[in-house]
Amino acid sequence: MRVQVLGCGDAFGSGGRFNTCFHVSVPEATFLVDCGASALIAMRRFGVEPNGIGAVFLTHLHGDHFGGLPWLILDGQLVSRRTAPLVIAGPKGTGERLRAAMEALFPGSGDAERAFAVEIVEIEAGLRAEIGGVAVTPQGVSHPSGAPSLGLRIEAGAKVLSYTGDTEWVEALVPLGREADLLIAESYTVERAVKFHLSWATLAARLPEIRPRRLLLTHMSPEMIAHDPAGRYEAAEDGMVLEV
Repeated sequence: MRVQVLGCGDAFGSGGRFNTCFHVSVPEATFLVDCGASALIAMRRFGVEPNGIGAVFLTHLHGDHFGGLPWLILDGQLVSRRTAPLVIAGPKGTGERLRAAMEALFPGSGDAERAFAVEIVEIEAGLRAEIGGVAVTPQGVSHPSGAPSLGLRIEAGAKVLSYTGDTEWVEALVPLGREADLLIAESYTVERAVKFHLSWATLAARLPEIRPRRLLLTHMSPEMIAHDPAGRYEAAEDGMVLEV
């Protein structure tokens, strides 16, 4: 499994980082995990071919996690001349929110006829689904976004990628990340409690139960970016490539 960080920033561009987006490749599939507002810009910068993406898995419907979808779809129609179907898997309400976003950002695009199919699959916490050549099992998390927010456990080939999305601590994070080959976890602050977000101290205290094979921290505030943890964790950087 090859994972490239196309964006690991928070909603406010802390550290000059792009919004959340991870590009994942396995022999069976190529997909995105989240597609923040800056995702297409990051693809251009890091040499990722948008037409090679078969599916997008969304954790929740905040703009820094799904706001790049209108531009990905419009690029496929107007610039990259996509013909292959694109599957978008997200929480209940994804289809309605995506159409509204497209109409707000590019009026007339929400219902425009396209040269390729866009399939919306709405996924639910606790229900495993086979989508785009991989299996995803969502877990409910705590992060209000006008729709259910999810953590994702994705089985791709022989590897397991888990991602907390944005959330404060919930017990569902233990089975979500347990012994994953890669756990990507929000770590917004070092110790300071911020409602609906996860701190490094809270996560670190529970890692012995989760036991991920590799941990990557993301969605960091300026405080967290500046923190020197003396090698206790691996922090994401835009453009970083991980072989898992």
